[in-house]
Amino acid sequence: MAQNAEALLKGFIRLSGSPEEVANKLGPLAGLEGTWKGSSGWNLIAVPSQKDGNPTFTLLIQQYSETITFSPITAPVPNRGGATQQFITGLLYELTINDMKYPNGILHVENGMWLNMTDIEKQPDGPVVESNAVKPFAIARMSAIPHGDVVIALGNAATSSAPPVFPMITAIPDPIGLPPVFGYIDQYTKNPFSTEFHAANVNGTLAALAATQKITQVTTITVDTANAGGNISNIPFLDEHVNPSRFQSTFWIEEVEADGISFNQLQYSQQADLNFIKKTNLPGDIMWPHVNVNTLRKV
Repeated sequence: MAQNAEALLKGFIRLSGSPEEVANKLGPLAGLEGTWKGSSGWNLIAVPSQKDGNPTFTLLIQQYSETITFSPITAPVPNRGGATQQFITGLLYELTINDMKYPNGILHVENGMWLNMTDIEKQPDGPVVESNAVKPFAIARMSAIPHGDVVIALGNAATSSAPPVFPMITAIPDPIGLPPVFGYIDQYTKNPFSTEFHAANVNGTLAALAATQKITQVTTITVDTANAGGNISNIPFLDEHVNPSRFQSTFWIEEVEADGISFNQLQYSQQADLNFIKKTNLPGDIMWPHVNVNTLRKV
């Protein structure tokens, strides 16, 4: 009886470790733990609209503030594979975004998990042999969004003492296939925020801030639903009207020295691909990038 109880305890009861043990198991996700706040966020999204009975779009560009809290899953979660077992560690997260113009109004809420998937153990008849092999992706982000989307995005992480690298990303739709109607591109370049936030280089605000700082270490985490095993599931209304087809996200977890103090900083850039309005003289719909960028500090 005692032997059976011991076996159940080892295989089915998940015991929490010390904070240090939990952090070690989180790998590159460890730096996310805690609460982060930032008020330099930018949201750009095109949504379907109609004018004179014809399909068109409305472009929204908004400044926002944000709070994200990451809490550790305090014990590894086993996935049984017969000859192997995978032990998942990770973080629960929840975030709230408020429009800076209407601070009492919530622009976006979201919750989910970040998972470290590297701990895979071979289970032969003899002793357990541990492996940290990436097969082929080490990190997963699972997100639930009240528009009616659930996202699984997979990717990897890297840590460096070099400054962060921010790729050039444009939120302007590809002009090929756009209807020959005035205003499709002008709305992106001629708007009230065009001198502060550039749709042709949405990561420019992140890079401009980082260039003024001494960043001593950065962990870069990039995930994408286009990676094998990733997926987006949408409620029927979204599939019918905007068909979100891809989500990609990069987090830069930074250690910063500035003005004589050291602090932890989180910068991120993410894009969801929305698809609506038929292309002109080409098959398929126009892809409208929906982008978010922000910089936050740990509090």
